[in-house]
Amino acid sequence: MPKRLFSTKPIAELHEADSGNELQRTLDARALVLLGIGAIIGTGIFVLTGTAAANHAGPALVVSFLIAGLGCALAGLCYAEFASMIPVSGSAYSYSYATLGEGVAWFIGWNLILEYLFAAATVAVGWSGYVVSLVEQLGFHLPDALTNAPLTKGAGHFEIVRTGALLNLPAVLVVAAITALCYVGIHQSARFNAIVVAIKVTVIVLFIGFGMWVVDGANWQPFIPENAGEFGRFGWSGVVQAAGIIFFAYIGFDAVSTAAQEAKNPQRDMPIGILASLAVCTVLYVAVSAVLTGMVHYSELNTPAPVALALDRHPELNWLAGWIKLGAIAGMTSVILVMMLGQPRIFYAMSRDGLLPPLFRRVHPTHKTPYVGTLITGSLAALIAGLFPVTILGELVSIGTLLAFTTVCIGVLVLRYTRPDIPRHFKVPAPWLVCISGALVCTGMMLSLPQDTWIRLLGWTILGFAIYAFYGFRHSELRKGGR
Repeated sequence: MPKRLFSTKPIAELHEADSGNELQRTLDARALVLLGIGAIIGTGIFVLTGTAAANHAGPALVVSFLIAGLGCALAGLCYAEFASMIPVSGSAYSYSYATLGEGVAWFIGWNLILEYLFAAATVAVGWSGYVVSLVEQLGFHLPDALTNAPLTKGAGHFEIVRTGALLNLPAVLVVAAITALCYVGIHQSARFNAIVVAIKVTVIVLFIGFGMWVVDGANWQPFIPENAGEFGRFGWSGVVQAAGIIFFAYIGFDAVSTAAQEAKNPQRDMPIGILASLAVCTVLYVAVSAVLTGMVHYSELNTPAPVALALDRHPELNWLAGWIKLGAIAGMTSVILVMMLGQPRIFYAMSRDGLLPPLFRRVHPTHKTPYVGTLITGSLAALIAGLFPVTILGELVSIGTLLAFTTVCIGVLVLRYTRPDIPRHFKVPAPWLVCISGALVCTGMMLSLPQDTWIRLLGWTILGFAIYAFYGFRHSELRKGGR
C-alpha cells in the first residue's frame, strides 16, 4: 500500500481528461486576471487588515503583507509553470497527482477543500459586517442575534464558547445567492465578477487617495509594537504570524488555476492571469494597510469592518464612508463568487480520478457547471458562515493555503528532473532558488500560526485519510488501470 500511495498519474492522462472536457471554454486572459483580482481583493483588505494589525503586527502590517507577497510571488511562479504545463482543473491537487503521487494528491486536495470552503465562509462573515455597518449608516438597525456568530473563541486555545446570538443571517443569505449564480454558469459568473472588480478597485483607490491626507504619523509609533510576552503577540513574531494569517488573502491566483478547463488558451493565459492579478493586488494591499494604520491606532482595528471604522473616525470623510462600504460589499461578493467557483471544480477533478463519488462529477446538461458540487459547497459554506467568526475561519484557511503552495513549489522542482521532456510554455527562472525559497517561506509562515490551528488541521487530515482509506483508495481510476 505505501508504494501505491506514491503512484503518479501520467501527464498524458491529464491531457486526455482535458481533451474530453465537459466544461465550457469561455475565459480569456483578461477574464482570468479579473478572476484573480476578484478573489484576492476582498477580505484581506476589508477585514483581515484590522484583526491582524490589532492582535499581531500593529503598523508593521505593511511588512507582513510584503512577507506574504514574497511567498506568493515565489509560489505564483511555480503555479504559472504548472498551469502552462498541465492546463486542467484541480489546481494543486492535479499538479501533485502528476508529481508526488496519489496519497499526496489526496492530502492536498482535501486541504484545498478546507481552503476554498472556509474561505467562502470567512469572506461571507466579513461581508455581513460591512452590510450591517452600511444599513446602520442609513438609519436602520439589524438585530444582533441575527448578525453575529453564535460561536466564538474562548480564553483557552481550543475553547469554543457561545455568544448568545442565533445565526449570522446576512452571511448565510449571500452564500445562498452566490451559489445560485455559480449554478447558472461560468460565463455569467465571469461577467458579474468583471463588473464587481471594477467597482471595488475604484473604491480602494479612492480610500488610498483621500485617506492618505488624514494619516497621523503618531499612529505608526512604534512601528513594530513590543512583544506582549507571547509568541505572535506583536514584535517580530507577531509580524510573521500576521503574514501567515493574511496569507489567506492571496489565494486568488490559486483559484485562477482551478478554471483551467474553462480557459480558451490555458497554456498562454493561465500564467498571465496568475502573475498579473498577484502583482496588482500586492501593491494595493501594502498601500491600504499603510493608510489604514495611519488613520486609526492599530489597537482599535479589531473589528469585522476596519476600513469602515477608519472612515467613521474622520468626519471630513463621511461622504466617502458609504461608497467604501458599498465597494467592500461588492469586493467581498466577488471573492465569495470565485471561491464558490473553485471548490466544485476541485470536487470535479477528484471525482474524475475516482477519489470521490461520481455525483461530484455531474455536469449540468444546460449550464455546463458541476452543479451537484456547487450545491454541496454552497450548503456547507452557508452553515459554517452562519455559525463561526472570522478569527477561527481565517487561520484555518491560511494553513490549508500555505500547505498547497509549499507542495506546488516542491512539485515543480521534482518534475524538472523526473520529466524534463514535457513542453513548458512558462518556466520558473532559477528553479532551485525560487522553488526552495518559496517552500521555505510558506513553511515558515505555517509554523508561525497558532497551535490550535495545527490541531484543527490534524483533525481535518485524519478525517480526510479515513475517507480515502474507505473509498478513494479502492475506487481510484489510476489503480483500476493497473498502473
